[in-house]
Formats: sequence, structure tokens, C-alpha cells
Amino acid sequence: MSLLATVSPENATGPLAETYHDIEQAMGWVPNAMRLYSQSPELAAMRWAQTRYFMQHPRLSPALLAFTRMLVSGDNDCGYCVGLNEAMLINRLGVSAEAVAATKKDPSAAPLAAPERALLLFVLKATRTPHAVEAQDVERMRAVGWTDRDLLEAVEHAARNLAMDVMFNAFKIERDF
Repeated sequence: MSLLATVSPENATGPLAETYHDIEQAMGWVPNAMRLYSQSPELAAMRWAQTRYFMQHPRLSPALLAFTRMLVSGDNDCGYCVGLNEAMLINRLGVSAEAVAATKKDPSAAPLAAPERALLLFVLKATRTPHAVEAQDVERMRAVGWTDRDLLEAVEHAARNLAMDVMFNAFKIERDF
């Protein structure tokens, strides 16, 4: 049980019920990750809008984003996010458990196309040592086909995940997968 009271889908009303309905339509259920934000229907709607945007991202693949979340959350010891993204990679995206384990040990082993693997490593550098990111890092990403928008959105996705790790760890969100 989370340290904060959460509203179940059955008890949600108004804007929160609408957000939950959208989540159920897209995902089939309302995970505890989204229920945590139920005390603030506006924040829940914003979090869901961001999640939905990245679920349908035109250039950043679901596997790239799931590996990003898993590795960033590993850095922050967020068991909920690590486990959820491991399960997503294995059960929904067809990545082997061995490949997931190898990537956790060495992100450069991620079973992604070379440009996506390069972007994954760039994003990890940005989240782990943001002051170390230099113009040449950005140029390398452009050289393999990433746009400035791609870079901005990939790092924002990871940074947003950092914030969610803090929330989930602080309020002791329960695994529900």
C-alpha cells in the first residue's frame, strides 16, 4: 500500500475518472504508478498525457524508451520501474530475459539498432553526469540521424522518469504487475 491514499478506478469521479478511462482504454488497467497521482486529478491528467505521448512517439521506439526507463530507474533503485520495464521488454516487446540482464550490466549491450543504442548511451550520460555532456556528444547524435527534437524528448523522458522514481520510492508504491 502506498503511503498516500489513492483513488481506485471504481471510486474515481470527474476529471480523474476521465483520465482513468483513457488509461484503461490504452493499457487495459490503471497501474499503481498512475493511481499514485489520484490525489491531484490535474497532475494525473498531465502525467497520463506525457505517458500517452511517448507510447505513440514517432521516432523513439518502445524498446528504446523501456530500456531507458529500466536503466535510469536502476540508477535510482526504483524497484517498481525496473520491474515494470523488465516485464514490458520481455512480455510485450519480445526481448529475452538474458538480453535484459546483459543490458542492465552493460547498457552498450542493449539489443537495439546502432543509432538507438547510441541514443540510449547519450541519455544515460545526460542523466548520470549532465555536466559532462558536450557539443561533440550532440554532434555525434546528429551524425547518426537524431534531430535536436529527438534529443530533447529522449532526455526529457529520462528526466521525467527520475522524478517518478523519487515519487514512487518516497511514497512506497506497491508492485502491481
